[in-house]
Amino acid sequence: MSEIAADFDLIVLGAGSAGLGLSLFMARVDLRVLLIDLTAEDVGGDCLNHGCVPSKALIHAARQVHNARQATQFGLQVSGAADMGKVMDYVQGRQDIIRHHENPDYLRGLGVTVEIGRPRFVGDHAVEVNGHTYTGRKLVVATGSRPEQLDVPGADQVELYDNQRVWDLRELPQRLLVVGGGPNGVELGQAMQRLGAQVTMVHRGEAILENEDPAIRAVLAERLRAEGLTIHLEAEVEAFTSASQARIKPKSGDSFAVDFDVVYVAIGRHVSFEGLQLEQAGVEVDEKGHIKLNEHLQTTNSDIFVAGDAANSLKFSHGAELHVRMLLFNFFSPIKKKLDYDHFSWVTFTDPEVAHFGLDAAELDKRGTAYERWETSFADDDRAVVDSYRDGHLLLFIEKNALPLPGRKRRILGGAMVAPGAGELIQELILANTSGLGISELFDKVYPYPVAARINQKLIVDHQDVSPLLQTALDVAFKLQ
Repeated sequence: MSEIAADFDLIVLGAGSAGLGLSLFMARVDLRVLLIDLTAEDVGGDCLNHGCVPSKALIHAARQVHNARQATQFGLQVSGAADMGKVMDYVQGRQDIIRHHENPDYLRGLGVTVEIGRPRFVGDHAVEVNGHTYTGRKLVVATGSRPEQLDVPGADQVELYDNQRVWDLRELPQRLLVVGGGPNGVELGQAMQRLGAQVTMVHRGEAILENEDPAIRAVLAERLRAEGLTIHLEAEVEAFTSASQARIKPKSGDSFAVDFDVVYVAIGRHVSFEGLQLEQAGVEVDEKGHIKLNEHLQTTNSDIFVAGDAANSLKFSHGAELHVRMLLFNFFSPIKKKLDYDHFSWVTFTDPEVAHFGLDAAELDKRGTAYERWETSFADDDRAVVDSYRDGHLLLFIEKNALPLPGRKRRILGGAMVAPGAGELIQELILANTSGLGISELFDKVYPYPVAARINQKLIVDHQDVSPLLQTALDVAFKLQ
């Protein structure tokens, strides 16, 4: 197709995080870009409309309410529950601000051609939308993902909410049943508990946030229970016996009933390409309906790529950003980058936050990488003492050198933290991990006292051993002065 005239240099299906990133850069370098999404309201994708933005605005509102209640220890009088209508007005107001630069007219003003409608492939390099056919030299499928539905007996008599529908709530439920103990479930569950609902969480796994280290997730689980959430692990909704009652089946023991006013379902996400007619473009899917991809996010049609959730890998907005950066590099360079998640990070925005970066113990063991596990609590950290988060925990996986030669770096391979603002506190650790810095760079750094990030250096300092040989050398050096 590169030698054949095309209407556009790039056609992107889906105006979420991946689609916007690709389209805006290509237009910025004066290439012809067509961006297609189903409706004008879908522009911005799940992150703006149903995910990151509204959920973090909700968490912010809930934190204000929670902090007000916590201030009663200083004599402030607080009572009652939050006004859900006002909370949702705040959430939608934050979305509207961001939507000023994530809408069709704004994008058109930056040189992106935007079509609103349902696209379908009609050839190797051709897409039809609204009765018009457009050709592109390269095309990217960035159509996102959708929440999994809860399919159990009696579900048809219950109004089930997920991250697409929950923002329509205008009244705070007295009793909220959250199905799923992953990041989505725990974030919303804690926020609603803080706003004044009584939350019951049912999770089929043996622990919430199962992708996190046990030492990290245990701190959050204890906090959630201390705030009043009821958590049932290794259990699942067996059936709904009425519009306000569920029967819960634990892994062992008898079923029991849970009453609710609202059910929030957070059991995962799935990708679907229904209606795209991928076969018309020579794009193959596997037995599960996922597009077959190579390590460059390239489909079986060498000029069609996939990015974001549609690639069915790590479903994060910044995961889409990682895909965008790799694709843009490969579009312009003869040397092609491969998809690499070794330095990937994520944050669960609960309170305390749970932050994770790099490789974990399971992956390091799988690769046969030699490492040491360093960890510390925040119990004796001065900033944690005065700000009252002594239950925080930091975990690092440090490269173990077989031959500890002088001047040889010991890199930070990965780690995790649970603490207020953990997502911000680990940024220097992510930089060290991504850039291959050694622990000496943090050891030598002088931090303003008492910033919270000093905990990163404290853990490294605590593990610096002074060998007998070094002791002797220092003794001699001192006495010679």
